Amino acid sequence: MKVGFIGLGMMGAGMASNIQKGGFQLVVHDLTRQSASRHLNDGAIWAESPKALAEQCDIVFTSLPTPADVRAVGQGKDGLIEGFRKGAAWLDLSTNAVDVVRELAAIFAEKGVDFLDAPVSGGPAGANSGKLAVWVGGDKAVYDKYKAVLDAFSDQNRYIGPIGAGTIAKLVHNSASAAVNVVLSEVFTMGVKAGVEPLQLFEAIRQGAAGRVRLFDRLQKQFLTGVYDPPDFALRLLHKDVSLAVQLGREVSVPMRLTNLAHQELTEALNRGWGGRDSRVGALLQQERAGIPPIQVAPDKIKAVMDGDGK
Repeated sequence: MKVGFIGLGMMGAGMASNIQKGGFQLVVHDLTRQSASRHLNDGAIWAESPKALAEQCDIVFTSLPTPADVRAVGQGKDGLIEGFRKGAAWLDLSTNAVDVVRELAAIFAEKGVDFLDAPVSGGPAGANSGKLAVWVGGDKAVYDKYKAVLDAFSDQNRYIGPIGAGTIAKLVHNSASAAVNVVLSEVFTMGVKAGVEPLQLFEAIRQGAAGRVRLFDRLQKQFLTGVYDPPDFALRLLHKDVSLAVQLGREVSVPMRLTNLAHQELTEALNRGWGGRDSRVGALLQQERAGIPPIQVAPDKIKAVMDGDGK
């Protein structure tokens, strides 16, 4: 099996090297040959264009900055679409747009080529070490066929649904990460300005309930099951706590935009008469606004995911 890789930047370079270490013959292309020097020194083959690369490969990976770059590599002059033979596969590792990956999948399907969206998470360190998550959308049979290549550069790859599913998961993950970073900065700044030494504050809060659990594991008990009674921590109590935090922010002149937004959400839930329910019950408000039925996943299915620890 010949594996093609286009995009040897901060993420792509490490992933491509790990594919080589996995024993696969690698064909590479980038804007400059210099970017591929370490891979060429390790035995990779250089291709002068995406087309030339596709002509040689059974599967091609791309790791590119923007949806426009993905389109250009796929459909531009000397693009992949001009070189792929029928039965080949293209897995895009970029963080792409959902409409773009669905459109590309349809276009390449007409040429007999499978396109899967497979965005990654783990940063450059994970790309180099192989400790990466890869979320794949598309034809599961194609994922299964090439899983061994994914295993060469990621320790957590999984098929999660039809085309676009991987991209949606990545956008959910990164949006949550961005929002959490902003709110942590907001409340931590308040704590420091209110008089606590930064390292002492960090050491303290990371041992609290929120600090002892993986971020997204917080979804498992209430949000996914849809069960908010009896409460682990009552809404009225969290509302009181956040009210006090907002008050402290005013007292020490620290803007608390996201905390105030959270306070408004808690107040709306409280006004629904949910004060005695679990503090996470406000999630029902968002599901209601989105026009979807309340989320209810069977606890045994959640347990199977948790016991498997992502495997």
